[in-house]
Amino acid sequence: MSLVDLHVAEFMKHLEVARAASKNTLKAYAQDLAALAAYLEPQNVPLLKVTHLHLRGFLGQQSLDKAASTRARQLAAIKSFYRYLVRRKVIEVSPARRVKTPKLPQRLPRAVPIDETFAIMEAPDTDQLLQLRDKAMLEVLYGAGLRVSELCGLSLKDVDLRARMVRVLGKGNKERLVPLNEGAVEAINAWLVRRGELLAKPRPKQDPQAMFLNFRGGRLTTRSMQNHLDRYVKQLGITRDVSPHALRHSFATHLLASGADVRSIQELLGHASLSTTQRYTAVSFEQLQKVYDDAHPRA
Repeated sequence: MSLVDLHVAEFMKHLEVARAASKNTLKAYAQDLAALAAYLEPQNVPLLKVTHLHLRGFLGQQSLDKAASTRARQLAAIKSFYRYLVRRKVIEVSPARRVKTPKLPQRLPRAVPIDETFAIMEAPDTDQLLQLRDKAMLEVLYGAGLRVSELCGLSLKDVDLRARMVRVLGKGNKERLVPLNEGAVEAINAWLVRRGELLAKPRPKQDPQAMFLNFRGGRLTTRSMQNHLDRYVKQLGITRDVSPHALRHSFATHLLASGADVRSIQELLGHASLSTTQRYTAVSFEQLQKVYDDAHPRA
């Protein structure tokens, strides 16, 4: 292993242990640093000899086929790597300090209308075992506003049906407690009655502790969850793009429209920054006008 490879490996270990980075973050950062190294290789420039001009050239090349959000993440990985090297006194100054993050478009969350959301919740045929599972998953995903990775990561011990509460392990391994509504509790109870059928026949990679199982008895993946959701959306004839994250957006948007305060929504979503949650406060002028007319004493 070369000295540069050793520094990269130590940096990745630092992210995993000290920063508690998720598997997706670790994978993305490793790919980003590998892409930078591949760009520098024809120029015979090692990672430890990079200048801000090399980094700008790399990001310029990436702009040909990468979205601004991807380039922003790549630069975040690069900046984090060189900050780490500075702290370790491997280099004196980060070459990335003078490189500006690509300007990102301000995108508002796309919420699914309430009637369509409810239709999706009711779409699974609960006489079928796997659709009974899907019903419970959809109710928890929307009802608790979880990230799809958080949903698939749930284990039996994380759910307290008596207290109507779920313990969620979010980004950065931060735990939070989120309440469950009655519909979610009922759907989980119905699923748990038959869940054991998927574990009756011993198979490789089974996970008896996972809350949501695939047909082999293993933990359901985020990709599978997306596929199941896509099937119900198509079945209902809904033409808009409905992802698991769109249901999380809908959870927050619908709460806000019903009068919930932003800080409470922040806690429920597990956002580290209030500014992230405040994206949901962008509402139409018509809604603002209605709130004004209903609430202002001089309206």
